[in-house]
Amino acid sequence: MELSHFPFLKNIKNNRFFLLAGPCVIEDEESPYKIAEHLVKICNSYDIPLVFKGSYRKANRSRLDSFMGIGDEKALNVLAGIKKEFNIPVVTDIHAADEAHLAAQYVDILQIPAFLCRQTDLLMAAAKTGKIVNIKKGQFLSGASMRFAVEKVQQMGNNSVMLTERGNFFGYQDLVVDYRNIYDMQQCNVPVIMDVTHSLQQPNQTSGVTGGKPELIELISKAAIAVGADGIFMETHPKPSEAKSDGANMLRLELVEPLLEKLVRIKEAL
Repeated sequence: MELSHFPFLKNIKNNRFFLLAGPCVIEDEESPYKIAEHLVKICNSYDIPLVFKGSYRKANRSRLDSFMGIGDEKALNVLAGIKKEFNIPVVTDIHAADEAHLAAQYVDILQIPAFLCRQTDLLMAAAKTGKIVNIKKGQFLSGASMRFAVEKVQQMGNNSVMLTERGNFFGYQDLVVDYRNIYDMQQCNVPVIMDVTHSLQQPNQTSGVTGGKPELIELISKAAIAVGADGIFMETHPKPSEAKSDGANMLRLELVEPLLEKLVRIKEAL
């Protein structure tokens, strides 16, 4: 992969991976800064390039009464503030083509949700901003088929593309990770990320609230690094049980450092 397309990776060591991490959604104007500060301190100590993640709006909720955000501009300003205060890149999701231009004014990376990875107008709009575009692999697609999504962005003149594995549907209410997808997506010559926490979701629960298996986060992460993933994506929160979105599959913030320490040792052994 051509690292010049990804400035935050220009000094990455051969025995390191990069990390996209943060809360599922910007819940307020204060707590994201505390999460970012904690993550920055850890990543600096382990020489891991960090991208802070936070959705400025949650458009894909099962129920109408689910929390969707604190307001678009307010949440985007939080992300921009974290970028400025900690001098790190930030990433957020977009769900419609008209969101691309707005979000691109505040963040470094535009993320395409897995279930929208085939939406041509959305990919084109993200590409036209000139920002890095991180496309999550659809839960219904193979890794090899993601080359078409990459080509859509590149054909718009934007070569700053990343791909993210996040599991495949296994029946109606579970996901399974096929690690061959990491290899297959790397054949596109782009960075490939393992979305650890979303791969452990249990979607479509009868309650309308997504479940998860956070006890398997370490297992999925270790395997991803072992098979050569370039980056790790995880959502984290000081108190996942109180998180306003995806709390069932988040990693507790205090557990991030011991996990990263283990992943660094695995990467160094490789």
